[in-house]
Amino acid sequence: MKPLANLLVHSAFTAAGCALFCAAASAQTADKQDGGTTHVVMRDGGVNEVLQSIYIPPLLNAPFTATVHTEWTRPMMGGGTYTFVNKRQVARDSHGRIYEQRVMLAPRGSESDSNLYLIQIADPNAHTLYNCYLKQTPHRCYLQNYSETPEMVYKPAIGTTGPLPDNAGFRTHEDLGIRTIEGIDTRGTRDTSNLNAGVMGSDQPFTSHREFWYATTLGINLYSELVNPNVGKQAFTLSDIGLAEADPKLFELPDGFAVVDERKPPVERPE
Repeated sequence: MKPLANLLVHSAFTAAGCALFCAAASAQTADKQDGGTTHVVMRDGGVNEVLQSIYIPPLLNAPFTATVHTEWTRPMMGGGTYTFVNKRQVARDSHGRIYEQRVMLAPRGSESDSNLYLIQIADPNAHTLYNCYLKQTPHRCYLQNYSETPEMVYKPAIGTTGPLPDNAGFRTHEDLGIRTIEGIDTRGTRDTSNLNAGVMGSDQPFTSHREFWYATTLGINLYSELVNPNVGKQAFTLSDIGLAEADPKLFELPDGFAVVDERKPPVERPE
């Protein structure tokens, strides 16, 4: 499992949820027939795709709880779109500890509470990250190192207006001003990239943009979207935002889960 900062995010699905959205490359199905002969059905092709969700830094004295809504809309060949969605709970306490649910994406209209498959608990002070798999038997939480600290400076990725390297095209940066979302002031930014033909294998020019509305007091985006021909449109919206201290029970490991320590021992340096 990747660190919390890089995992799908990590949010939506991994190979475990791929049946909802994609086919595993070079999949094989074994079927043992009478006489002891094993027939293996091989399938080429397919893609494993991972959606990167919002990023929550371990800030001190900025507690919150919220629901993250993810919506991924992609074009269909010949016209039309298909959309996958999920929603999940997130929280952070005044000590910078982070709680995140991970929920598999599902076609719009078929969402289910059963799609919750992982709980993550990060502690920047103890430098620990627990990944607790709810559908795995026996129940286990895998312990990893968590390297991020509250002392780090966290800021959103903001582009600049000007030509892109290697004659790839041109990017335009826009300041969208102030917008209040659920009583919290956010500042909006949009970066639009006009890319030339030949970039990323395209035979025509194309445009992509990334927009987010950043809450300085919380250090997170309350709304963000990415529009790109490769991925369609990805939108992330936070709702039910509470600014009170998060419930301490959120940062406790689930009952009955064994801990598997996957941390690597520190490397000893020669004196």
